[in-house]
Amino acid sequence: MNLKAERGAATRDQLLAIATRLFAEHGYEGTSIEAVLQESGLSRGALYHHYAGKDALFEAVLEAKEAAIGRDILKAVKGLDDPAEILRTGALAWIRLAGDPVIQRIVLIDAPSVLGWQQWRALEERYSFGSLKLALQATDAVPAEFLDLHAHMLLAAINESALLVARGGDRDTAEAAVEEFLRRLLRRP
Repeated sequence: MNLKAERGAATRDQLLAIATRLFAEHGYEGTSIEAVLQESGLSRGALYHHYAGKDALFEAVLEAKEAAIGRDILKAVKGLDDPAEILRTGALAWIRLAGDPVIQRIVLIDAPSVLGWQQWRALEERYSFGSLKLALQATDAVPAEFLDLHAHMLLAAINESALLVARGGDRDTAEAAVEEFLRRLLRRP
């Protein structure tokens, strides 16, 4: 890699790290490009060279978070063979990851409103939602014509469970209750 490309990658990484922290702390609406520029020490031109604006920067942050979540969930299910167990274990891994305030704010709260539902769902299709559909399909528990509907409903239940666990008082008790709920919900017919 040449020096110019290395500098460009380092600048993108720096902007993503700063923007991730600011979006997590202040939300999308409470984060300005000026705050990112001030903290990074970069010029407006340098930022716009890499990202077309605040929306593009947020989308890049979201995409990086989604990719990291996907890697963590794959790590959690590594070595499992039973599709239903993979689905349960992956869902529980996501619920635990969603306890992270950064993930909550960026992925669960701001992303749907910032990107709009269709664009957010398209991005989710490449990551967690797409993986969920594949795992659900592998269980053979849902007829093919209802797969998409069931996957949407399951994702809604899992995301709501994640928020309940994250915002509840006794996290261990809440996780145990959600685990039991998922075990019952995702059992084979």
